[in-house]
Amino acid sequence: MDLSDLLLPELVAVDVSAATRKAPFTHIGALAAPVLSADARVITDALAAREKLGSTAFGGGVAIPHARLTALDRIVAGAIRLAQPIDFGAVDDVPVDLMFVLFSPPNAGADHLKALARVARLVRNRTLIAKLRGAGSRDAIWALLTTDETRDAA
Repeated sequence: MDLSDLLLPELVAVDVSAATRKAPFTHIGALAAPVLSADARVITDALAAREKLGSTAFGGGVAIPHARLTALDRIVAGAIRLAQPIDFGAVDDVPVDLMFVLFSPPNAGADHLKALARVARLVRNRTLIAKLRGAGSRDAIWALLTTDETRDAA
């Protein structure tokens, strides 16, 4: 399972303003609703409900929020770079500025876990994370996340 198979270019955003932990979820909900043919509030609430179970902050300024949505028939991913880092309750206390979001259908089970593991391996690549932080556009982020080199490193 390659990230390039999951990542939707419409779900890549840069310089998203957020003052609270829930604010990026609202942005993601609005961004994802037309692409996923789902209600923005349902998406936002699903991400927030998962976050209440425990922080999805991975460490190093990265979070991997994820949710299951009944409107989906496959796993999809997005990438969000925040304009300013925000407190996300990370174990390392580093504020989050990069978010990799995953949406899965309710019955995705093992595939959902495989996708989470794939993203977790990817975000351990410090060189890639530095490039994502310096990328000038959503197209640049898309290219960084979907190149063969990135897939091979993950």
